[in-house]
Amino acid sequence: MSQQIDISQYKRASTRKEQVLRFLWNIVWVVLARPISRSLGRRWNLFLLKCFGAKVHKTANVYSGAKIYAPWNLEMGAYSTIASGVDFYNADKIIIGANVIISQKASLYTASHNIETVDFKWFSKPVIIKDKAWIASESFIMAGVTIGEGAVVGARAAVFKDVEPWTVVGGNPAKFIKKREIKE
Repeated sequence: MSQQIDISQYKRASTRKEQVLRFLWNIVWVVLARPISRSLGRRWNLFLLKCFGAKVHKTANVYSGAKIYAPWNLEMGAYSTIASGVDFYNADKIIIGANVIISQKASLYTASHNIETVDFKWFSKPVIIKDKAWIASESFIMAGVTIGEGAVVGARAAVFKDVEPWTVVGGNPAKFIKKREIKE
């Protein structure tokens, strides 16, 4: 016999206002950023993001092929880049420091479902990427994770725990590979 679940205890993933804003945002991004941004440049994308509440530095770069769920939950430092194909499911804050690279098709998710509850209760936690970090292609960063300063997340890595500063991690789940040493 199936168990009856009381849905009144669930926190809504988003309010009606947020749903409407996301709908408008998606239309604006698809119509005004994707086909036009190459001719108008990086400033146009930043302008559109700021119109929807993003806190992005004027030297940041967001490719028009990036998918950002809720720009009002995005903070981005100087000279940081979000490449084409990046997927930000930012139901909570994504905070990106200065000089950060987030490569093609990386995914950062701030929300998921708790596997320790019978009803897979929805939750959200911020993702924080500190200065000078690199998130390589097709990496996955889970809700609540902090990537330390100067850290490198290898291609296709799946990160479920914090990454220490100036380290390189890779694999699924991501594991320590080595300390990052700068030789200049």
